[in-house]
Amino acid sequence: MNSPKKDHKYIFVIGGVMSGVGKGIATASIGKILESRGYKINPIKIDPYLNIDAGTMNPTEHGEVFVLNSGLETDQDMGNYERFMGRNLTNHDYMTSGMVYKAVIDKERALYYKGKCVEALPHITEEIISRIEKSAQVNKSDISIIEIGGTIGDFQNALFIEAARMMKMKHPQNILTIVVSYLPVPSKIGEMKTKPTQNAVRQLNSHGLQADLIIARSEMALDRKRKEKLSVWCNVSADHIISAPDIESIYEVPINFEKDNIGDLILKALSMKLGHKNGEMKEWARFVSKVKTAKASVKIAVVGKYFDTGDFVLSDAYISVIEALKFSSYHLNRKPEISWINAKHFEKDKSKLKILKDYDCVLVPGGFGETGIEGKINAIRFARENKIPYFGLCYGMQLAVIEYARNVLGIKDAHTAEINPKGKHLLIDVMPEQKELIEKGKYGGSMRLGAYKAVLKQGTIARRAYGTAEVSERHRHRYEVNPEYIARLEEAGLIFSGRSPDGRLMEIAELSKKEHPFFLGTQFHPEFQAGPLAPHKLFTEFLKAAIARKK
Repeated sequence: MNSPKKDHKYIFVIGGVMSGVGKGIATASIGKILESRGYKINPIKIDPYLNIDAGTMNPTEHGEVFVLNSGLETDQDMGNYERFMGRNLTNHDYMTSGMVYKAVIDKERALYYKGKCVEALPHITEEIISRIEKSAQVNKSDISIIEIGGTIGDFQNALFIEAARMMKMKHPQNILTIVVSYLPVPSKIGEMKTKPTQNAVRQLNSHGLQADLIIARSEMALDRKRKEKLSVWCNVSADHIISAPDIESIYEVPINFEKDNIGDLILKALSMKLGHKNGEMKEWARFVSKVKTAKASVKIAVVGKYFDTGDFVLSDAYISVIEALKFSSYHLNRKPEISWINAKHFEKDKSKLKILKDYDCVLVPGGFGETGIEGKINAIRFARENKIPYFGLCYGMQLAVIEYARNVLGIKDAHTAEINPKGKHLLIDVMPEQKELIEKGKYGGSMRLGAYKAVLKQGTIARRAYGTAEVSERHRHRYEVNPEYIARLEEAGLIFSGRSPDGRLMEIAELSKKEHPFFLGTQFHPEFQAGPLAPHKLFTEFLKAAIARKK
């Protein structure tokens, strides 16, 4: 068994009543608050699904796939943790049921269990505990905050809750359980109801765990009467029930939590010193103030494909892009007005493209597949020819290269191997080392994933924005700019301002300032490294150009 620090503390965050109530934001906020007290924190996200990682999941169902520096494809909550806490997480900070079961089965095949009957209890729970403790050990942290995905009562997460119970039984003084639950206000009744949360806490009791704190999510703040009612029926002190009403910005959550002294409550419950508050929360408060006070706006058109899942816009598919745009907007004292435009609208009727003139800038994010591809290419051409600031991310850069080849070089059938693998002019092609994996149907983990370095060309937009000759950015893609066409593209005016250190892979493509105020695409995903207190420099440069256009 791994050995974390002596008296290492563990906080389990478990959801009640329904999913999507903000466990991830609550976990990230608690981590932010405890770090501001001088403690070293490591957050852990547990996803109960049997996938080994989030890489093969459909964004319209699961939301964005967030990529770590290591290349591990994870749940979007890992992005929230990184953004709130301002640091990079590791593979040890994430686990799925698939990872756990595979590890146990691999051990069984290797005779690790010496012929024993391998069962969910104790072998699966032991593997879970081992991974939690390993994360604490690797991070050399004081407190681990473990978010268990799903909701109390779900069959899928029962073994993770059981692992928490086993840890509580062994080290009762080192374990804290927080339930994030929802209190509905039915419109026809007009009264906040506590019964669903009461039932959720009782379900947790049936697992052998008692809630130490309840974070009560609702449309409005809890009054004292509701806190007292929950206290009686859930066996939790009224002062340990934290009101978490709906708010305009998720970045206000740590500040709201501190109004109920959540930091003091947690540290006292874990018998830890309260610590001295450092300047971190003051800096955070200044950022939140910018969010609230920004008056002038910047209008951003995001042209994408995941915008028509039923009757609603699935912005979760692009959550890191959205947040990166917000961070740079607020940094420039602007309020972002983001409009979701379905690329398919521009495929058959090009006259609709003129609506892009109503925006200060256009962004095409990453994605996979054929849906909306011609609409995106038409939008890119419109932005290029009408001098509208354009930013392409991953697929957005690849399509910009294809658009340039078609309409400037005159290669009318320029395409990507992802869509037309037998095409004559494949400006974007799959990496040779990945072809064998794809032919065998091995798509999971078959991409260029994680952090790679890029060397920047002097005198370019990218080099000026970054202010450095070399950068490291995160990737998630299979296809690259085909080297056979690079010389022709450059002769026609496209600048590859970022390349891999060996010069083989194109990382950034742009047009000169003389040609366009801002026309730039990245093969990587800069949004994965943007934070509230550290906006990404390319996003900021993009929005500076948008603001200049507005003026």
